[in-house]
Amino acid sequence: MIASDDTLRESGLPAPSDPRGRVLVIACGALAREIIDLRDQNGWHHIDLTCLPAKLHLYPDRITAEVEAAVAKHRDTHAHIFVAYADCGTGGLLKAACDRLGVEMIAGPHCYSFFEGNDRFARISEDEITTFYLTDFLVRQFDAFIIKPMGLDRRPELRDIYFGNYEKLVYQAQTDDPALTEKARACADRLGLAFERRLTGYGDLEDVLADL
Repeated sequence: MIASDDTLRESGLPAPSDPRGRVLVIACGALAREIIDLRDQNGWHHIDLTCLPAKLHLYPDRITAEVEAAVAKHRDTHAHIFVAYADCGTGGLLKAACDRLGVEMIAGPHCYSFFEGNDRFARISEDEITTFYLTDFLVRQFDAFIIKPMGLDRRPELRDIYFGNYEKLVYQAQTDDPALTEKARACADRLGLAFERRLTGYGDLEDVLADL
Protein backbone atom coordinates (compact mmCIF):
# COMPACT_ATOMS: atom_id res chain seq x y z
CA MET A 1 0.00 0.00 0.00
CA ILE A 2 1.69 3.18 -1.15
CA ALA A 3 0.41 6.73 -1.28
CA SER A 4 2.67 8.83 -3.46
CA ASP A 5 2.57 10.34 -6.93
CA ASP A 6 4.66 12.18 -9.48
CA THR A 7 3.27 15.53 -8.38
CA LEU A 8 4.81 14.85 -4.95
CA ARG A 9 1.79 16.11 -3.05
CA GLU A 10 0.71 14.64 0.28
CA SER A 11 -2.08 12.10 -0.09
CA GLY A 12 -4.08 10.18 2.47
CA LEU A 13 -3.96 6.49 3.29
CA PRO A 14 -6.91 4.26 4.01
CA ALA A 15 -6.67 2.58 7.36
CA PRO A 16 -5.04 -0.85 7.07
CA SER A 17 -7.34 -3.75 7.92
CA ASP A 18 -4.81 -4.75 10.59
CA PRO A 19 -2.40 -1.92 11.49
CA ARG A 20 -0.38 -4.06 13.89
CA GLY A 21 3.21 -4.37 12.69
CA ARG A 22 2.79 -1.87 9.85
CA VAL A 23 5.13 1.09 9.52
CA LEU A 24 4.16 4.38 7.93
CA VAL A 25 6.99 6.44 6.50
CA ILE A 26 6.14 10.15 6.19
CA ALA A 27 8.68 11.31 3.65
CA CYS A 28 9.90 14.29 1.74
CA GLY A 29 8.62 13.90 -1.80
CA ALA A 30 12.21 14.11 -3.04
CA LEU A 31 12.82 10.68 -1.44
CA ALA A 32 9.71 8.93 -2.76
CA ARG A 33 11.35 7.03 -5.59
CA GLU A 34 14.29 5.95 -3.45
CA ILE A 35 12.08 4.68 -0.62
CA ILE A 36 9.84 2.78 -3.03
CA ASP A 37 12.89 1.23 -4.70
CA LEU A 38 14.36 0.15 -1.38
CA ARG A 39 11.03 -1.23 -0.18
CA ASP A 40 10.52 -3.26 -3.34
CA GLN A 41 14.13 -4.48 -3.60
CA ASN A 42 14.13 -5.71 -0.01
CA GLY A 43 10.57 -6.99 0.23
CA TRP A 44 9.66 -4.60 3.04
CA HIS A 45 5.95 -5.11 2.48
CA HIS A 46 5.08 -3.88 5.97
CA ILE A 47 6.12 -0.34 5.01
CA ASP A 48 3.55 2.18 3.74
CA LEU A 49 4.54 5.56 2.36
CA THR A 50 2.96 8.99 2.25
CA CYS A 51 4.82 12.03 0.93
CA LEU A 52 4.78 15.73 1.59
CA PRO A 53 5.55 18.07 -1.32
CA ALA A 54 9.23 18.16 -2.23
CA LYS A 55 8.95 21.90 -2.77
CA LEU A 56 8.64 22.39 0.99
CA HIS A 57 12.44 22.54 0.85
CA LEU A 58 12.03 25.97 -0.67
CA TYR A 59 10.13 26.94 2.52
CA PRO A 60 11.82 25.05 5.37
CA ASP A 61 9.90 27.04 7.98
CA ARG A 62 6.78 25.10 6.89
CA ILE A 63 8.22 21.59 7.15
CA THR A 64 7.73 21.06 10.89
CA ALA A 65 4.05 22.02 10.90
CA GLU A 66 3.36 19.85 7.84
CA VAL A 67 5.04 16.85 9.42
CA GLU A 68 3.16 17.38 12.69
CA ALA A 69 -0.14 17.47 10.79
CA ALA A 70 0.74 14.29 8.88
CA VAL A 71 1.64 12.45 12.09
CA ALA A 72 -1.64 13.50 13.70
CA LYS A 73 -3.58 12.42 10.62
CA HIS A 74 -2.13 8.91 10.57
CA ARG A 75 -1.50 8.29 14.26
CA ASP A 76 -4.37 5.83 14.60
CA THR A 77 -3.79 3.91 11.37
CA HIS A 78 -0.27 2.57 11.92
CA ALA A 79 1.55 0.90 14.76
CA HIS A 80 4.74 2.85 14.01
CA ILE A 81 5.47 6.12 12.22
CA PHE A 82 8.87 7.15 10.88
CA VAL A 83 9.72 10.59 9.47
CA ALA A 84 11.97 10.46 6.41
CA TYR A 85 13.38 13.96 6.77
CA ALA A 86 16.68 15.15 8.14
CA ASP A 87 16.83 18.60 9.76
CA CYS A 88 16.45 20.16 6.29
CA GLY A 89 16.84 23.76 7.39
CA THR A 90 14.37 23.65 10.29
CA GLY A 91 17.02 24.64 12.83
CA GLY A 92 16.28 21.72 15.14
CA LEU A 93 12.54 22.41 15.24
CA LEU A 94 11.65 19.22 13.37
CA LYS A 95 13.71 17.06 15.74
CA ALA A 96 12.07 18.74 18.74
CA ALA A 97 8.62 18.11 17.26
CA CYS A 98 9.39 14.46 16.53
CA ASP A 99 10.70 13.96 20.06
CA ARG A 100 7.53 15.52 21.45
CA LEU A 101 5.36 13.32 19.22
CA GLY A 102 7.35 10.18 20.00
CA VAL A 103 8.35 9.44 16.39
CA GLU A 104 11.78 8.79 14.93
CA MET A 105 13.44 10.65 12.05
CA ILE A 106 16.61 10.40 10.01
CA ALA A 107 19.72 11.81 11.65
CA GLY A 108 21.73 14.45 9.85
CA PRO A 109 21.47 18.01 8.59
CA HIS A 110 20.11 17.19 5.10
CA CYS A 111 19.81 14.47 2.48
CA TYR A 112 23.26 15.20 1.01
CA SER A 113 24.69 14.16 4.36
CA PHE A 114 22.77 10.94 4.86
CA PHE A 115 23.18 9.86 1.23
CA GLU A 116 26.94 10.35 1.60
CA GLY A 117 26.76 8.77 5.04
CA ASN A 118 26.54 11.15 7.99
CA ASP A 119 29.89 10.10 9.45
CA ARG A 120 31.75 10.53 6.17
CA PHE A 121 29.98 13.80 5.35
CA ALA A 122 30.97 15.24 8.72
CA ARG A 123 34.60 14.40 7.95
CA ILE A 124 34.70 15.92 4.46
CA SER A 125 32.24 18.82 4.71
CA GLU A 126 34.80 21.41 5.85
CA ASP A 127 36.91 20.64 2.79
CA GLU A 128 33.87 20.93 0.51
CA ILE A 129 32.52 24.27 1.62
CA THR A 130 32.62 25.46 -2.03
CA THR A 131 30.77 22.36 -3.30
CA PHE A 132 27.21 22.30 -4.62
CA TYR A 133 25.41 18.96 -4.38
CA LEU A 134 22.80 17.26 -6.50
CA THR A 135 20.98 13.96 -5.94
CA ASP A 136 19.15 11.83 -8.50
CA PHE A 137 15.96 13.72 -7.73
CA LEU A 138 17.56 17.14 -8.12
CA VAL A 139 19.21 16.17 -11.39
CA ARG A 140 15.82 15.13 -12.75
CA GLN A 141 14.17 18.28 -11.38
CA PHE A 142 17.06 20.70 -11.93
CA ASP A 143 15.04 23.32 -13.77
CA ALA A 144 12.06 23.15 -11.38
CA PHE A 145 14.08 23.27 -8.15
CA ILE A 146 17.21 25.24 -9.07
CA ILE A 147 16.94 27.23 -12.27
CA LYS A 148 13.39 28.60 -12.09
CA PRO A 149 13.16 29.38 -8.34
CA MET A 150 16.44 31.29 -8.57
CA GLY A 151 15.28 33.15 -11.66
CA LEU A 152 18.20 31.90 -13.74
CA ASP A 153 15.90 31.10 -16.64
CA ARG A 154 15.00 34.79 -16.85
CA ARG A 155 18.24 36.38 -15.67
CA PRO A 156 21.20 34.08 -16.32
CA GLU A 157 23.60 36.77 -15.11
CA LEU A 158 22.44 35.93 -11.56
CA ARG A 159 24.52 32.78 -11.82
CA ASP A 160 27.60 34.69 -10.68
CA ILE A 161 25.74 36.04 -7.65
CA TYR A 162 24.40 32.65 -6.55
CA PHE A 163 27.27 30.38 -7.57
CA GLY A 164 30.29 32.66 -7.89
CA ASN A 165 31.84 31.25 -4.70
CA TYR A 166 31.25 27.61 -5.63
CA GLU A 167 33.96 25.63 -7.39
CA LYS A 168 32.57 22.14 -7.89
CA LEU A 169 29.26 20.32 -8.38
CA VAL A 170 29.13 16.86 -6.80
CA TYR A 171 26.47 14.51 -8.13
CA GLN A 172 25.60 12.02 -5.40
CA ALA A 173 24.23 9.22 -7.54
CA GLN A 174 21.73 6.91 -5.89
CA THR A 175 21.54 4.78 -9.05
CA ASP A 176 24.07 3.93 -11.73
CA ASP A 177 22.31 5.65 -14.62
CA PRO A 178 24.51 6.96 -17.48
CA ALA A 179 21.72 9.24 -18.73
CA LEU A 180 21.39 10.90 -15.31
CA THR A 181 25.16 11.25 -15.10
CA GLU A 182 25.25 13.10 -18.40
CA LYS A 183 22.40 15.32 -17.29
CA ALA A 184 24.24 16.06 -14.04
CA ARG A 185 27.36 16.94 -16.02
CA ALA A 186 25.26 19.33 -18.11
CA CYS A 187 23.96 20.91 -14.88
CA ALA A 188 27.54 21.53 -13.76
CA ASP A 189 28.39 23.06 -17.13
CA ARG A 190 25.34 25.30 -16.92
CA LEU A 191 26.47 26.60 -13.53
CA GLY A 192 30.10 26.92 -14.63
CA LEU A 193 31.33 24.40 -12.04
CA ALA A 194 33.74 21.49 -12.13
CA PHE A 195 31.97 18.12 -12.08
CA GLU A 196 32.37 15.08 -9.82
CA ARG A 197 30.15 12.00 -9.61
CA ARG A 198 29.96 9.81 -6.51
CA LEU A 199 27.95 6.62 -6.51
CA THR A 200 26.71 6.93 -2.94
CA GLY A 201 23.72 4.63 -3.32
CA TYR A 202 21.11 5.19 -0.64
CA GLY A 203 23.58 5.76 2.20
CA ASP A 204 22.13 5.95 5.70
CA LEU A 205 18.58 6.01 4.31
CA GLU A 206 18.82 2.30 3.54
CA ASP A 207 20.18 1.52 7.01
CA VAL A 208 17.43 3.35 8.88
CA LEU A 209 14.68 1.80 6.78
CA ALA A 210 16.19 -1.64 7.32
CA ASP A 211 16.00 -1.05 11.07
CA LEU A 212 12.24 -0.49 10.76
